[in-house]
Amino acid sequence: MRYAVFTVSTPDYDPETTAVQLKEAGYDGVEWRVTDQAPSPDGRPGFWAGNRATWPLSSFVTDAPRMRDISDRAGLAIPTLGTYVTCTDPGAVEAAMRGAVAAGVRNLRVNVPGYDGKTSYIVARDVALRQYETVADIAGRYGVRALIELHMGNILPSASAAASFVSRFDPAHVGVIHDAGNMVYEGFENYRLGLESLGPYLAHVHIKNARWDAVGTRPDGSVEWRASFSPLRTGVVDVTALFRALKTVGYDGWVSMEDFSTEMPLDARLADNLAYARSIEERVAHER
Repeated sequence: MRYAVFTVSTPDYDPETTAVQLKEAGYDGVEWRVTDQAPSPDGRPGFWAGNRATWPLSSFVTDAPRMRDISDRAGLAIPTLGTYVTCTDPGAVEAAMRGAVAAGVRNLRVNVPGYDGKTSYIVARDVALRQYETVADIAGRYGVRALIELHMGNILPSASAAASFVSRFDPAHVGVIHDAGNMVYEGFENYRLGLESLGPYLAHVHIKNARWDAVGTRPDGSVEWRASFSPLRTGVVDVTALFRALKTVGYDGWVSMEDFSTEMPLDARLADNLAYARSIEERVAHER
């Protein structure tokens, strides 16, 4: 496998520093974050606001050659782009795909709508399917592939739900990002079950970890639990089991780290995550 970092998790570094730091840590690639983000409310870089390793979508087509140059000079591939465009906005999708072509990148994330359980899931899914038909058509015209990430709070939190959704599309133009960390919050399935369900649509893998904590007691006396992100070694995700399942289905593609924990300094967690993942991959590879 080859390893990258999704730059949503490197908010302290500007693009040039990000590329240098990832190469020095031993990574093979970088998954750049692309979105018009809000400024940080306290002026300090954050994962989702004020992130210094983020490229604006509004100038992406113009910035894309610089992105490619920074990555190339550091010797880093760009396996996919972490855009925040959604199938509800085909204009933004096309702009992101134009930028991907300019950057020489074939894969980019194109989100599906959120889901809060207050309206019909079937209706929401069917609307999104029609919208994603447009996404797939645009992807075909640009020769790229739109990737749907398994994500809590949207209509496709599990691998089997995503597999059903994408089955009508050409896997050359639509794929899925497996994310076991998000599935701690919502959508957990046996890893092999999910990966086999995705079949040719398994295009990319995100790895991070999360945990559940008891945060209080409800009026009826039951315990209230809440999920939050954790260091890769200490969360609910069984990373070894995930690598075994990836080996079983023959996946040997890209794995992107996406660590939202802050217990360790950024440079230390970048190095430790890679060392941990590679040690597990090597151990699993030698299992009979």
